Amino acid sequence: MSILYDEERKIFHLATNKTSYVLEVVRDGYLAHRYWGKKISRFRDSNTLVSIDRPLSPNPYPHRKESAFSLDTLTQEYPGYGTTDFRTPAYQIQLESGSTTTDLRVHTHRIFKGKPGLEGLPATYVDNENEADTLEIVLRDSILDLTVILSYSVFEQGDAITRSVRFINEGDEKLRLLRASSMSADFGDAEYEMLHLSGGWSNERNVIKRPLQKGIQSVESKRGASSPQHNPFLALLRRGAGEDCGEIYGFNLVYSGNFLANVEVDQYDTTRVSIGINPFDFAWLLKPDESFQTPEAVMVYSDEGLGGMSRIYHRLYRSRLCRGEFRDKERPILINNWEATYFDFNADKIEQIAAKGKDLGIELFVLDDGWFGKRDDDTSSLGDWFVNQNKLPGGLEDLAKRINKQGLQFGLWFEPEMVNEDSDLYRKHPDWVIHTAERPRSTGRYQLVLDFSRRDVCDAIIRMLSDVLRSAPITYVKWDMNRHMTEIGSALLPPERQRETAHRYMLGLYRVMDELTTAFPHVLFESCSSGGGRFDPGMLYYMPQTWTSDNSDAISRLKIQYGTSLVYPVSAMGAHVSDVPNHQVGRVTPLETRGNVALSGVFGYELDLTTFSEQEEQMVKDQVAFYKDVRRMVQFGDFYRLLNPFEGNEAAWMFVSEDGSEALAFYYKVLAQPNLGFRTLRLKGLNPDVLYRLDDGDLFGGDELMYAGLRVPAELLMGDFRSKVWRLRRED
Repeated sequence: MSILYDEERKIFHLATNKTSYVLEVVRDGYLAHRYWGKKISRFRDSNTLVSIDRPLSPNPYPHRKESAFSLDTLTQEYPGYGTTDFRTPAYQIQLESGSTTTDLRVHTHRIFKGKPGLEGLPATYVDNENEADTLEIVLRDSILDLTVILSYSVFEQGDAITRSVRFINEGDEKLRLLRASSMSADFGDAEYEMLHLSGGWSNERNVIKRPLQKGIQSVESKRGASSPQHNPFLALLRRGAGEDCGEIYGFNLVYSGNFLANVEVDQYDTTRVSIGINPFDFAWLLKPDESFQTPEAVMVYSDEGLGGMSRIYHRLYRSRLCRGEFRDKERPILINNWEATYFDFNADKIEQIAAKGKDLGIELFVLDDGWFGKRDDDTSSLGDWFVNQNKLPGGLEDLAKRINKQGLQFGLWFEPEMVNEDSDLYRKHPDWVIHTAERPRSTGRYQLVLDFSRRDVCDAIIRMLSDVLRSAPITYVKWDMNRHMTEIGSALLPPERQRETAHRYMLGLYRVMDELTTAFPHVLFESCSSGGGRFDPGMLYYMPQTWTSDNSDAISRLKIQYGTSLVYPVSAMGAHVSDVPNHQVGRVTPLETRGNVALSGVFGYELDLTTFSEQEEQMVKDQVAFYKDVRRMVQFGDFYRLLNPFEGNEAAWMFVSEDGSEALAFYYKVLAQPNLGFRTLRLKGLNPDVLYRLDDGDLFGGDELMYAGLRVPAELLMGDFRSKVWRLRRED
């Protein structure tokens, strides 16, 4: 059992292969956080809790001489507010009287094998009960008759711990939940740097790192989506930690809506970390006998730097977050027509691109925006999920069969969460959108957001999409979302529940996705939100890959894909070769380098294949054939970052196959510089005791390649946007 409880000392010890996480019940039921870090055999309290009478830190025992004890100085596990702790609480409840003072104490607990699912929410899971153990600690506020269940699941072999919280109103009065973090943890010092992933449209997941300071530092979304601005991820790095060494604490929320990841350093240099639904503009009414479930937080500790943390997340998410028949399958190489045609296409043009794709070895054609309603631009027809007969007079079935005759599978783009004002759906159901009655309705990209907090709206979308997916041999869906929420409200919710709208929307969306992916298990679903604007674990639970960014420029993608890899596996990252000059930044990049960047993800093309020269066609054939040969290693191997594009003019990374018999190393140089020295690339993840043969026939030991390194060819010093790939095979 990976969870042990010492009844006498009231200590819980959660242990993975390499990690220990320790809690203690102190005094009259307060739950204290005692240790999280490298695995220890048994916690014997060497780092003892100390209580000192601190000025302005009152004690919760008004009738005892207990001035040395205060919640304000206790390292807590799920703290409240109002009973002597002045730091940011993990939760907040408002009573009918208006008071927000609560007092949760440990009531009981249970430990069991396996990991239960979360009602209505995505979460990591187990294939059998021996893969994880779960601890549920039941907290009670006896005055309110409020029960709060803290859930901890320990993936012993996966070196990860997940947390979530359930609130149950067992009293007679209505309670209003104002804040409900999925986890909180206190650290005894503040000697850390904070790392997060921030950016914007076409510039997602930049790596931002800064030392902790006194006060609050946080990242959040208030947009109704996890957003490209900030990812629902946060890491604390012990001072001096880097890519390959040092202590890292990672926190990732399995949720796709508004979130807050918060770090507070108090006057005593105690650090409090929490992550969960953003309390801004959130409230949830808990009537008697009602409950509320928070999303899941996935926590990872690594003493092998950021690389160690990333590989833990990658393995867990690939195999115990992603689901369905595509979880372990190699993903097809696709051609998407968007940047080739935009809205201007017909069936013959699509068939021409598909035919060329077949000649080049591509496996899947994806028809993007413009196939439905009267859609000739982005001003109309979202919500009208029936075929545009002007473009496709034979319908989707005819087009899909024409594509299939070329030897390619057929995929389709949807944007199911949105509606245009110029659409049959909106004219019939103007109340089906997120809106407030007293305000005009803002639009973005001429769109309004359908109200997925409503069951009737969700049911209608399920019916419409199901009809389309049954109408033709469709094996792939690109699920887009291009609009964040404004005027947040629902026509069906009463005034006291309006601030529940954004979260109810997410619950509705998850139900829609669950029903569709269950009904169509042979369809590969890819998430998209103006590119990577909703690249989060919640989406991966339903859709095992995500369009990483609308910015398909290879040089921009070096940073985007590098930052994404901090948390998310390569098998989740859609990466395409696009046209030049690039449509987002205007850059002209060699086809070889565009291919070498896209080869480091779920590979595809997004341009007009019929315009290639013979030389370009041969290069694409070679790229496609090479990817097919190394696809398993790229999508399911171990990933190692070698050179950080945020820190210089170069980037490099590599893949090592599941069995360690092969490796693939990529090097990229951005701009040429005069009179440079030479670059040596030290590889990682190889077996130091075996020999590896390179494609050119040279034979080197794994130890030599990792410690002495591999020389980058001198010819790469000349010219901008150059790249190089090495393939290594173990010599038996």
